[in-house]
Amino acid sequence: MSSAVQQFGRVAVLLGGTSAEREISLISGQAVLSALQAAGVDAHAFDPAQQAIADILQFDRAFIVLHGRGGEDGTMQGALELLHIPYTGSGVLASALGMDKARTKQLWLGCGLPTPAYAQLRADTDFAQVVAQLGLPLMVKPAHEGSSIGMRKVEKAEDLQPAYAFAAQYDSEIIAESWVTGREYTVVILAGKALPVIRLQPHQSHGFYDFDAKYKANDTQYLCPCGLSPDDEATLQAIALEAFEKVGAQGWGRIDAMQDEQGNFWLLEVNTVPGMTDHSLVPMAARAAGISFQDLVLSILSQTVK
Repeated sequence: MSSAVQQFGRVAVLLGGTSAEREISLISGQAVLSALQAAGVDAHAFDPAQQAIADILQFDRAFIVLHGRGGEDGTMQGALELLHIPYTGSGVLASALGMDKARTKQLWLGCGLPTPAYAQLRADTDFAQVVAQLGLPLMVKPAHEGSSIGMRKVEKAEDLQPAYAFAAQYDSEIIAESWVTGREYTVVILAGKALPVIRLQPHQSHGFYDFDAKYKANDTQYLCPCGLSPDDEATLQAIALEAFEKVGAQGWGRIDAMQDEQGNFWLLEVNTVPGMTDHSLVPMAARAAGISFQDLVLSILSQTVK
């Protein structure tokens, strides 16, 4: 075993958890675990849904591959800090902020970064007023979920309230966001650098890059090179890096964005613990940059928060 790998000590790969994204986290976590073990790291699976958090004291550091609430929102990060266990990815504040789509948008707007106009929805919201304010179509989404869970595109005013009710099954905070017609991109951030941009092109039957398009469909196209001009790609990478840094995120993550029909870029959200499945975008961007999956996970592990 090399000294570089030995320095990591005993590593807990945190996977599964209790969020709506548990199944995806299990797949992501197993991929990370297998790659770390193949590299010679003394890595072990740790599922907080089935093991007491105090058991993490048996480990020297943690590789967090928990998606969604309870793992990506700052709570696990806070627990690990209290236990003095170094961990991968963003810290407590950036994790909590990044998991909250509404507050992330408020921050970006305050920093002058481009993100679509939005409104927060409640049961007593004047839905007609929201349509008048934002126009149609709209995207309705839970503020604290990932993987497109609970999201619906609204094309008719009468569909806004049912879309809110659907999203409210997953979260108590819901937002409606102005729809951006155009192309969707994602920018992976690794160790302070933006990797090659990926264009996401779901089949028209999906309507948008939804859960099935992300994890189940074989007809979603991932284009890398993304088709942007070198100048436009560099512009998007710069905007994404700034958006990532303004949230306070670090280590690794992903920024999702759109380019409208006029060529303007719009930030959608930040992911501080992105997927690592065979359909996932972080490994794809890493490959385009000449980084193997094994080298990717070792790079992420080497950037643990102390």
